[in-house]
Amino acid sequence: MSARTLAVLAGLAAACRTAAPLPASTGIPPAPPANLGFDSTRLATAAAYLTAEADSGAFPGAVLAVGRHGRLALLAAVGHYGKGGADDARPVEPETIYDLASLTKVVGLTSACMLLVDEGKLALDAPVQRYLPEFRGDGKEGVTIRHLLTHSSGLPAWRPLYQEADSRATALWVVNTTPLVTPPGKAYVYSDLGAIVLTQVVERITGESLDRFLERRVFRPLGMPATRYLPPGPWRERIAPTEQDTSYRHRLLRGEVHDENAGRLGGVSGHAGLFSNALDLSRFAAMLLNGGSWDTVRLIHSETIADFTRRQDVVPGSSRALGWDTPPDPLESTSSAGTKLSPRAFGHTGFTGTSLWMDPQQDLFIILLTNRVHPTRANTAILKVRPHVADLVVAALTHPEL
Repeated sequence: MSARTLAVLAGLAAACRTAAPLPASTGIPPAPPANLGFDSTRLATAAAYLTAEADSGAFPGAVLAVGRHGRLALLAAVGHYGKGGADDARPVEPETIYDLASLTKVVGLTSACMLLVDEGKLALDAPVQRYLPEFRGDGKEGVTIRHLLTHSSGLPAWRPLYQEADSRATALWVVNTTPLVTPPGKAYVYSDLGAIVLTQVVERITGESLDRFLERRVFRPLGMPATRYLPPGPWRERIAPTEQDTSYRHRLLRGEVHDENAGRLGGVSGHAGLFSNALDLSRFAAMLLNGGSWDTVRLIHSETIADFTRRQDVVPGSSRALGWDTPPDPLESTSSAGTKLSPRAFGHTGFTGTSLWMDPQQDLFIILLTNRVHPTRANTAILKVRPHVADLVVAALTHPEL
């Protein structure tokens, strides 16, 4: 295909994205907190705490969604879109869209892997090279899909691909040829590079880009219209801004992926790039807690969800499940899960200030979306906010196993 043809197709794709209407998310049905086993007054303290944290500058704004038994007990929007400027001063709404950052790894990439495992197209203990021969280097023949999902592949955490490569193809070559720093299965190192490798595996198996596969197989069937990569121009007013980028793109990022390496990869990657809102994510969480189905849609087998959300113990002491994380053992007050979720809980966080935790034992989910990196990532107050919010929510349960 000629360069001119590629340019024409890119222009048509951009035009289609620009013409896309604003999404209308419905979430899951609400129910009175008391009907779901919550003390309404105590549950409201979680929203009040978030309001106080927004006022104190922990983040410009936030949306908190809490649910049980397929119903929404709390949906609270606090604070403002951003800091400075008349437009940024608008109050956050429940429908406000956030850059999910590394929640992309679980909402997107891990979901794709669960689907492919269900279909027998992806084997967890198969070598990565079976699917991606370009993954080359000493010791890499021993790296399996399970290693990538548990961050035990031996790959380093990160490389500045946005500085080292001038195109997606070059960036992928850099990732695929990056030497291992430890033997596979011997150490836990949370690695964006491993997620980028796994992205290529998924795309090689499916024969389509990750964003198209997820839209077709996950987001559209579940009714998640505000969840996607590369949000179109008309969505911008509904998207919370992230950072004033001073190292790569040199502009305020809004509706454009915050992660620099995901930006170099064209905005679509398994490690970052998804945008969504709390209403959409409530449907996603409810589906997982309901054994992989929602309404009339059966998305993933319950046995596969159980396997992926169970701690793997590939590396002794690691809390990682497959894609997902689990609460530390013993519980720590610094964990984003807080200190009150059960050992069966699973979740993840995102660098921009997002988190999602689910507890099958309590049939409970806690979604927290913020843009704490606005206007700068130097603000780390979110680290104390996440665990406190989780603990406030669990403490509001009056009938934990209702």
